[in-house]
Amino acid sequence: MNENLFASFIAPTILGLPAAVLIILFPPLLIPTSKYLINNRLITTQQWLIKLASKQMMAMHNTKGRTWSLMLVSLIIFIATTNLLGLLPHSFTPTTQLSMNLAMAIPLWAGAVIMGFRSKIKNALAHFLPQGTPTPLIPMLVIIETISLLIQPMALAVRLTANITAGHLLMHLIGSATLAMSTINLPSTLIIFTILILLTILEIAVALIQAYVFTLLVSLYLHDNT
Repeated sequence: MNENLFASFIAPTILGLPAAVLIILFPPLLIPTSKYLINNRLITTQQWLIKLASKQMMAMHNTKGRTWSLMLVSLIIFIATTNLLGLLPHSFTPTTQLSMNLAMAIPLWAGAVIMGFRSKIKNALAHFLPQGTPTPLIPMLVIIETISLLIQPMALAVRLTANITAGHLLMHLIGSATLAMSTINLPSTLIIFTILILLTILEIAVALIQAYVFTLLVSLYLHDNT
C-alpha cells in the first residue's frame, strides 16, 4: 500500500467534479422497499429495526416532540448506511468530514433550541441559571451555560467524525501491516489478519452505534426544548 494514510478521507472527484454529493445520495438507494401486502424477511427485519429505534427515541417525547420522528428515523438510517458503505474497499465515508457532520448537527440543534425558545421560553431561560445560585456567581454561570449550549452541535459533529476516522485509520494501518508481513512471516501475518477481521466486526458495530448515539443526542436536545 503506497497511498497516503489520509487518502481515503479526501473527497473524491469524477472528471474534476466533486462526487461527494452522489456518494451521499447513494446509500438511500440500497434500502429495499416493497409494494406487496406480505413482505419478505429482509423488509420485515428492516421495518422491525426502524420501529424499535423510533420507539426508543420517541418514548420520552410529548406530542410536539414526536412530530420529529420521521426526521430522526431518516437521520439514523442515513448515518448508519453511510458509515457501513464507507467500510467497503476503495470507498469514501462522508461522515469522516467534519463539515458534513456540522451541516447535520447545527440545523437540528438550532431547530430544537428555537422550538424551545418559542414554546417554553421560561424553561429555556431557566437552563442558563440553576435555582439557588449565589448572586456573585450569576454572571459566570450564565456565560458557562451559554458556552455549553453553543458547543453542543460541535460536540455532536466532532464525536461522530473522531470515532469514524479513528476506526478507519486503525484498519488502514493494520491492513498495511498485514500486507507487509505477508512476505516476511506467515504466522505473524495470520495473527494480524485475525486482528483485522475482529477490528472490521468492531467497526461495523461502531458504525451502527455512532448513528444511534448521534440521533439519540439530537432527540435529547429536542426533549429538553419541548
